[in-house]
Amino acid sequence: MSSATRLIFGIDFTSAPGPRKAITVAHAELDGACLTVGAIDHLTSFADFEPLLRTPGPWVGGFDFPFGLPRELVVTLGWPQEWPQLVRHLQSLGKEAFKDALNTVRESRPMGSRYIARRGDAAAGSSSPMKLVNPPVGLMFFEGAPRLLAAGVCVLPCAPSQDSRIALEAYPGYLARQITRASYKKDGKEGARPDRREARIAIIEAMASGHASVAPLELDLPSAVKGLCVDDGSGDALDAVLCAVQAAIACVRPKRAENDDYSIPADADALEGWIASVSAFC
Repeated sequence: MSSATRLIFGIDFTSAPGPRKAITVAHAELDGACLTVGAIDHLTSFADFEPLLRTPGPWVGGFDFPFGLPRELVVTLGWPQEWPQLVRHLQSLGKEAFKDALNTVRESRPMGSRYIARRGDAAAGSSSPMKLVNPPVGLMFFEGAPRLLAAGVCVLPCAPSQDSRIALEAYPGYLARQITRASYKKDGKEGARPDRREARIAIIEAMASGHASVAPLELDLPSAVKGLCVDDGSGDALDAVLCAVQAAIACVRPKRAENDDYSIPADADALEGWIASVSAFC
């Protein structure tokens, strides 16, 4: 790897990794505007995942879990409003107390507005971190954010630092929907359905052929990686690649302002976080 080449990780995260549902990692290199995905790994425990965060920089990782919580939720619960202190506070509370607090707030709100969204969720179409099931993104935050904090990486925009290991929040569904609205993944046998397989092929081919959603990035996917993404009906392999692409896009797209690092809006809420490659601000 030359000095001009940057290491990129795409991480499809799970709050309970194991042999049946692993943390899936796409390993890639960014040379100029060309991203080459070299391999995809499956990490079946947090003990396997944590050393990835300690990989010497420089690197940029796109992590598929919410980095923050809605500010309104945090204020309502009287929790710390600075990201590092919030993460430490929730770890001291424990998972069950965290879940109970989210459930209490949700159940106190009227039907139709029980889940408070972050500002970035509205722009990306992602689920509120208050959700604990289908998908359990609140638990993904609870397990993922403390590990980023403990590793000392630069977490943008939540905990910026001079560290050369840059963590960006990713959401593969945002990028996939710019190419197709068709369902492309599902755990179990349903993921192997021909229509979902065709949707995965469409996403891969669109990105590799320079679809507007990935501009100005050029994507190089070796045949083995393409095959894995197509054959994996769960979508985990493709989602890891999409996360890597989002991280790379954030690296190569021109700044909109002088302090617009990695295409994150300057007025993005550091408590809530922001999703890489999402340009609209709601």
